[in-house]
Amino acid sequence: MSPVLAGVLQLLALVVALGLTHRPLGDHMARVYSCEQHLRAEKWIYKGIGANPNVAMRWPAYLRGVLAFSAVGVLFLYLLQRVQGSLPGSLGFASIDPDQAFNTAASFVANTNWQSYYGEQAMGHVVQTGGLAVQNFVSAAVGMAVAVALVRGFARSRTGELGNFWADLVRGVVRILLPISVVGALVLVACGAIQNFSGIHEVGRFMGGSQQWNGGAVASQEVIKELGTNGGGYFNANSAHPFENPNGLSNLFEIFLILVIPFALTRTFGRMVGSLRQGYAILATMAAIWLGFTGLMMWTEFHHGGPAFDLAGGAMEGKETRFGISGSSIFAVATTLTSTGAVNSFHSSFTGFGGGITLLGMQLGEIAPGGVGSGLYGMLIMAIIAVFIAGLMVGRTPEYLGKKIGTRQIKFAACYILVTPALVLCFTAAAMALDTPANSMTNSGAHGFSEILYAYTSGANNNGSAFAGLNADTQWFNSTIGVAMLLGRFLPMVFVLALAGSLAEQKPVPETAGTLRTEKPLFTGLLVGTIMIITGLTYFPALALGPLAEGLAA
Repeated sequence: MSPVLAGVLQLLALVVALGLTHRPLGDHMARVYSCEQHLRAEKWIYKGIGANPNVAMRWPAYLRGVLAFSAVGVLFLYLLQRVQGSLPGSLGFASIDPDQAFNTAASFVANTNWQSYYGEQAMGHVVQTGGLAVQNFVSAAVGMAVAVALVRGFARSRTGELGNFWADLVRGVVRILLPISVVGALVLVACGAIQNFSGIHEVGRFMGGSQQWNGGAVASQEVIKELGTNGGGYFNANSAHPFENPNGLSNLFEIFLILVIPFALTRTFGRMVGSLRQGYAILATMAAIWLGFTGLMMWTEFHHGGPAFDLAGGAMEGKETRFGISGSSIFAVATTLTSTGAVNSFHSSFTGFGGGITLLGMQLGEIAPGGVGSGLYGMLIMAIIAVFIAGLMVGRTPEYLGKKIGTRQIKFAACYILVTPALVLCFTAAAMALDTPANSMTNSGAHGFSEILYAYTSGANNNGSAFAGLNADTQWFNSTIGVAMLLGRFLPMVFVLALAGSLAEQKPVPETAGTLRTEKPLFTGLLVGTIMIITGLTYFPALALGPLAEGLAA
C-alpha cells in the first residue's frame, strides 16, 4: 500500500469515527449543561468549595468566577513547582526556578501547555499528576463553560443570566471529561502507553555513558492532554515518545481525542439554541477548513523537492517512521487547528510551506474545530462578523439566531479578534528588535524569524506547540510568553462573556423574508471567506517574512 493511500484511509477512518460520535456526544453535552439536577459527587464538590450551583449569574459574576478560579490555579501550581524539591515522589528533581515556574503555571492554567523544560528531567510524580494533570481537566472545563455561556446568550431572551460558572465547571469535569478519560486511558494502555509510578531506570550503557528513563502515570495524563486540547507531554518528545504514543493505532486514537469534543460541541450548540441546522452550518465550516488544511499539508509534505525527498518518499526529516508522513501531517494539522499543541513530529523540520500551514492554523484563531470550548465561541464570534459584513452589503441590520447585531455587539466581537494578533505581533517585534531574545535562535534568516513568530503565535493563541530550534528557557521568553498566554486566554473571555450578556438581554427578532439564512451553504461559504480574509489581512506581512519566504526560496 502506498503511503498516500494509507494517509487517505487514515483520514477516512477518522472522519467515520468522528461522525459516529458526533450525535450521541453532542446531545449528551447539551443535556449536561441544561440539567437542573446535581449528582451526589457534584454536591460534595460544591460544599467543599463553598459554591451555590443554583444561583444564576450575570456576565460580570460569571467572569469573576472564571478569573478567580484561574488565579488560584496559577498560584497553586506555581507554589507546587517551587517546593517540588521537598515533596515525596519528586524523583530527586530540584524545585523549579521562579521564571520557569511562572511560565509553566500560566501555561497549564491557560490551557496552553507550552513547555520550556524537559518533563522527564524536571517534574516529579506529584507535580505531574497533582498539578499538571489536574489543570488539564479544569482548564478544559473552563473553556467549555465559557462556550456554553455564549450559547445561552443566544438561546435566552430578556434576561442577562448566563447560568452558574461553578455548576458548568464541575459538570464539565465530572460528567464529560472524566468518563471519557477513563475509557481513553484504558485504550492507550492497551496500545502500549505506560501507566505507573516507578522511579528512574538506567536502560543501557553505550559509548561510556548511559541512558535513563523514569516512569509515570503517562496514559492517564496523555488522554486528557489530547481530549482537553491541552498538549503538555509527560516527556520532552511529547507524542513522538513511544511511552506516550506507541504506534500508528494510538496515534490515530489520539487525533480522534483531540477533535471529538470540539466537533461535537457544534451539535450541543444547535440543540441548545433550538436549531440543529445552525449547528450543522458551524460544523460544515469547521470541517471544510480542517479537511482543506489536512489535504494541503499532506500534499506539501509528500511533494518531492529533491533527491533526499525522492529517497525518503517525502519530507521525513523530524518525523517518526512508525507514523510516517501521513500520520504526522494529520496530527500536525489537528493539533494546530485546535488549541492542543501536542506534537508527534518536529514542526520546524516540515517543509517551508508545511511549517506555514501549522502557523496559519493557529493564526486563524484555532476555530476549525478549535480548542475545547474556545473553538466554538471563536467560531461564533466569526459568524457574527460574517453576519455584520453581509448586513453591510445588503443595507440591512444584521441578525444572528434571532438577535440583532448592533454597535455594542460588534465592538465586543472586534475587540475579541484584535487582542490575540496584537499580542503575537507586538511581542514578536520586540523579540526581533532586542539582542538578547534573538540570541536564542539557532537558525538565521526566514527560518529563525519563523521560530520567534511561532513561539508567540503558539503562546497567545493558547496552543503550546513549539517550532523547535528556539531556546525558550530564558527569563525573557519564560516571562513574555507567560504574559502572552494569560492575556491571550482571559482577555478574549472578557469580550465573549460581555457579548453573551448583551445578547441574553435582547428580545428575539422575528424572522422575515429579508433575514439572512445562516443555516444555508451560502452562509458557510461566506463564513469561511471571512475567516481567511481577516487572518490574511492580519498576518500576511509576518508570514511573508517567515515561512512564505523560506518556502519560495527552497
